Amino acid sequence: MSQAPIRVVIAKPGLDGHDRGAKVVARALRDAGMEVIYTGLRQTPQQIAAAVVQEDARVLGMSILSGAHNQIFPEVLRLLKEQGADDVLVFAGGIIPDEDIAPLKAQGIREIFQPGTNTDDIVAFIRKEVRD
Repeated sequence: MSQAPIRVVIAKPGLDGHDRGAKVVARALRDAGMEVIYTGLRQTPQQIAAAVVQEDARVLGMSILSGAHNQIFPEVLRLLKEQGADDVLVFAGGIIPDEDIAPLKAQGIREIFQPGTNTDDIVAFIRKEVRD
């Protein structure tokens, strides 16, 4: 019997109006056999956490360019924990300064992919983390 596909929510939190990177990642994950739910632009932390819970997703990927990652990401993590979904694998991408990466990881973001990351690396990361 084959395993069910990994369910991934890809979200664009905040006021970003540019989602090309998120769509490229979503397509790569889908092409790798994952089930991808893309939330669309300008999602609030509440909408993102609700989508993860509602879709019974195993993984959440957030892409942010606006610079609000230090406010939005911890709020999403808090809401996931509050809703009993703190076992969801959370990764992020976008424009995130190097000095913000370690503090975000310490709060629960498992990996941060910066511009130029090969999508194969994201696929491999998810497969390793979810299947291990």
